[in-house]
Amino acid sequence: MLFDTIAAISTPRGEGGIGIVRISGSDAFTILKKIFKPKSGKKIEELRNFSINYGHIYDGEQLIDEVMVSIMKAPHTYTKENIVEINCHGGFVITEKLLETVLKYGARHAEIGEFTRRAFLNGRIDLTQAEAIIDIIHGKTEKSVSLSLNQLLYHYYLINTDIPSVLIFTTYFMSSKMPYSVSFSLTTKARFSFA
Repeated sequence: MLFDTIAAISTPRGEGGIGIVRISGSDAFTILKKIFKPKSGKKIEELRNFSINYGHIYDGEQLIDEVMVSIMKAPHTYTKENIVEINCHGGFVITEKLLETVLKYGARHAEIGEFTRRAFLNGRIDLTQAEAIIDIIHGKTEKSVSLSLNQLLYHYYLINTDIPSVLIFTTYFMSSKMPYSVSFSLTTKARFSFA
């Protein structure tokens, strides 16, 4: 983990049924311990990884909201850091107050795109994936989102597939898009023939 602990509202601001405040960094669980009282009575350290826990958020003795808290332990998270996501009631006042409380207890307000930047800098994603994620978030049409998802999934395909399979896939893709055919053999060089 290379950074301090950050937090931000992850859902659109305004009225809604649910608001989410995300915390990422080495102090995420320390901050949570100061503000969250699980209904189960368990300590934060006892909460299971990748679990959702019902309880209440407090700023000192002041009740902030009734919440569901997701616990995600590093390194198997989006940023490869400890992550906490607090699901609270939606609405501008509650989500802002919750974020304010998290910041008061030690987090820094995240910059725009900082969670994805951390994922990139911590080696969780590469630049191509980061660009695809940004394009998905900012996509204005189904087609643009679909293309961005394909870019993201094709990248996973390349990483998780052996080289001969990648070459065959690429050859097939190129052949279907070009006015000439391409044939490839693992023992000979590629051959091009114009249609």
